[in-house]
Amino acid sequence: MELRKSYFADVRKDDLHEIGQPRPRSDSPGHVTGKTAYFADRNFPGMLHLKMVRSPHHHARIRSIDTSEAEKHPGVVKVLTAKDVPHNVYTILTLIQIGPEDETVLADGKVRWKGEAVVAVLAETERAAQEAAAKVKVDYEVLPAVFDMEEALKPGSPLVNEYHGHNYYSYDSGACRKVRFGDVEAGFAEADHVLEQSYQSSPIEHAPTETTGCVVAPEGNDRFTCYTNTQAMFFTLDNTSIILQMPGSKLHFVGGTVGGGFGGKVDVIVEPIAVLGAKLTGRPVSFIYSREEEMQISSPRAAEKVVIKDGVMKDGRIIARKVTGYTDAGAYSRHSPYGAQKGAGHYPGPYTIPNVWIDTYCVYTNRTPSSAMRGFGVTIGDFALEVQMDKLARLIGMDPLEFRFINAYRDGDMKAHRQPTEGAALIECMQEASRTANWPVAEKYMAMSSYVKGA
Repeated sequence: MELRKSYFADVRKDDLHEIGQPRPRSDSPGHVTGKTAYFADRNFPGMLHLKMVRSPHHHARIRSIDTSEAEKHPGVVKVLTAKDVPHNVYTILTLIQIGPEDETVLADGKVRWKGEAVVAVLAETERAAQEAAAKVKVDYEVLPAVFDMEEALKPGSPLVNEYHGHNYYSYDSGACRKVRFGDVEAGFAEADHVLEQSYQSSPIEHAPTETTGCVVAPEGNDRFTCYTNTQAMFFTLDNTSIILQMPGSKLHFVGGTVGGGFGGKVDVIVEPIAVLGAKLTGRPVSFIYSREEEMQISSPRAAEKVVIKDGVMKDGRIIARKVTGYTDAGAYSRHSPYGAQKGAGHYPGPYTIPNVWIDTYCVYTNRTPSSAMRGFGVTIGDFALEVQMDKLARLIGMDPLEFRFINAYRDGDMKAHRQPTEGAALIECMQEASRTANWPVAEKYMAMSSYVKGA
């Protein structure tokens, strides 16, 4: 790797001891010698194993639950249903005032996605827990389901989540997060060319080497230590405290080493029910997803649809951009309202466009709840935006890199969400990309600066 110090030399400090200096990772020796301890390496005497009874249906009403045969199965210690969870309805982002609470720890009266947890079984062995879970009888009334975001938004579509009352998250701006800047219709009328294209992605599973899980050990005096591979330690601790209605001071969460996460281990799914199991039995509890559960149950990157309409001039200037984005939250919110909001702020892209209209919807369907994954809310939008940029460049017969130079934002430019651009460096990045890729552009673009408009 080469560090080009000729850029921004007047604002960069070179006497820093950590930033900009190569440092070995502190956890590398443990990884390469096999000494790193993961949560599942903990094994306590008398530890119970937790397995879930999960819904085989995408959408159904629960008529009844019969756990009697499961409770009599050899090795079973405890069977939990919704009535055993102190605060059964929650939402992860309640900690940052994003509501309403819309997800159940254990399904109560209804299931909204295939794989939703209905009953938790704790037994002496993993096999006993699995066998007992298979003996739980749940009587379902199957309901119509909806899997397409645009279908879900139509009047009369099956209602996925009654806690919202409709199949979209309500922002303070209404049914979608809105960004308005300039007059987009006037921009389209003025443009030499108008191009509208749609882009769509499917859910993407993180597929970590280590599956989601935790081990909980009672410490006495109603205190519990939870060894977990969560990527969001304090979110998990605080949500567990809320769900179990117990002080956070009674919970000690130990993490730090994650065997692959990529954002997929920020949801608070396994820890609350495992702590509850330990609390009600007085014994350590292990709750670890099987590989099948990891693939089916853990939150994927959301499916998204992005519709982009652009107005462009023959000289390469984009003068209007209208984007409608759809984020498939699945059955529950989790982190998706935040992801859709990030998309609204990002969809204009790193370009200065005088007229912008953005609507982003967070939509509820009967699919597996989606959540965070590496740049969620932005990554799929970037794919759509940059493919659109290539199409626009071809439309007007311009080199795609030079087309980006013309539209790139620079320091001081006002973004569509009314924040001035600072520290852009996009011009300089593209200049280095041109050199490295041996992709020649006109000299006037190589002379540009992110500092000075027109230079």
